[in-house]
Amino acid sequence: MNTVFLNGQLVDRGEAKVDIEDRGYQFGDGIYEVIRIYNGEPFTMKEHMDRLYESANKIQIDIPFSKQEFTEKLIELAILNKVNDGIIYLQITRGTSARQHHFPAPEVKGNIVAYTKEMARPVSKMDEGVTAKLVEDVRWLRCDIKSLNLLGNLLAKQEAAAEGHFEAILHRGETVTEGSSSNVFIVKDKVIYTHPPTNLILNGITRKVIQKVCQENNITFIEEAFSIAQLQAADEVFMASTTSEVMPIIKVDDKVYGEGKIGPVTKKLQSLFQMQMES
Repeated sequence: MNTVFLNGQLVDRGEAKVDIEDRGYQFGDGIYEVIRIYNGEPFTMKEHMDRLYESANKIQIDIPFSKQEFTEKLIELAILNKVNDGIIYLQITRGTSARQHHFPAPEVKGNIVAYTKEMARPVSKMDEGVTAKLVEDVRWLRCDIKSLNLLGNLLAKQEAAAEGHFEAILHRGETVTEGSSSNVFIVKDKVIYTHPPTNLILNGITRKVIQKVCQENNITFIEEAFSIAQLQAADEVFMASTTSEVMPIIKVDDKVYGEGKIGPVTKKLQSLFQMQMES
């Protein structure tokens, strides 16, 4: 049985239904998280749940479960579906009500859905590196909220994908912010730079793991906005996300890094990240 979590109950996927007037469907009025599972164990579960509740608070959505209760339900879901290497996707909307732009009455309860999916690690891409395209960042100014409003991300990703690239690297004017579905990092003289966790980026969970392992291994990690010119002059470029882990970027537009090979700092971070996964 393919089981999903729907509003507090574990049900068969075929029985899981959400009304057409759900505000997530009509307005993108909701939040989500993607949690990685390695060898049957959720990775950085606490950090993902903390961010979920932070996002909910920022857009005034009430989650009717404690973090512990919700976490236990999600782990139960993953066990029931026998996920080995994959993800838990969970989404919370403001609920179902007649369509209106302002919030519905307080008694309207949110809709909470979660499901699992097997997803292999992108090992070959991490070994070979990927390419990216610079795209203007046209998203709203609250990118720190992991909301369902992803149209700007999707348009950027599609523009990059249409030209055969793995990722779009977003920039506001001359300042690089992040990827369409990742955080972006540059390495110069063995120092790592990445945009600080402001409202202009999502503070990624994998980003936090990278910051932690850098601190533990005396790798200089600087949270500082960098420019397109600095990106082009970098020694190495990589991206990071829950599903892409530490992903080397060997080419951005026409600029090739390290003769198209993964740089030593990126390779070291891949090794350190894997150690975190296996610990």
